[in-house]
Amino acid sequence: MTADWAAFTAAEPDFAKRVEERFGAFTHHTLATLRKDGSPRTSGLEVRFLNGQLWLGMMPDSLKALDLFRDARFALQANPGEGQSLGGGDVRISGRAIEVVDAETKAGYGEEVEPPEPFHLFRTELTEVVRTYVEDDKYLVVQVWKPGEPVRTLKRT
Repeated sequence: MTADWAAFTAAEPDFAKRVEERFGAFTHHTLATLRKDGSPRTSGLEVRFLNGQLWLGMMPDSLKALDLFRDARFALQANPGEGQSLGGGDVRISGRAIEVVDAETKAGYGEEVEPPEPFHLFRTELTEVVRTYVEDDKYLVVQVWKPGEPVRTLKRT
């Protein structure tokens, strides 16, 4: 089961806000894709939250784009910043990246973001959102959301 960003936001508005804030703290993040041989590839990437969607924009024929054309699965991790993870915690999103071929949608994105032309654009279908953080300098807290399920929160000392 998958859900777009708008569905996640509707289901868990506070959690979604924290995730967006965490991604908003830095421009560049880490995208994991699968190479042709099935091994992982990590690449830097800028992401955008616009019009109820999480968008991934890429240079034409970049290796990460070619990976996604072969296998749409991805994992995206927010930039942790320098040193320890920021107060917002560590945030990861997993799902499928679907190429946008609709010229009008792509043009609308281009007007908002002004990416270098040409570019590949992918919208995301989420399968999991995870936030890990430390609470009260005592507990490691892991929040996990999957489409159609409530957020699970795990705490341990």
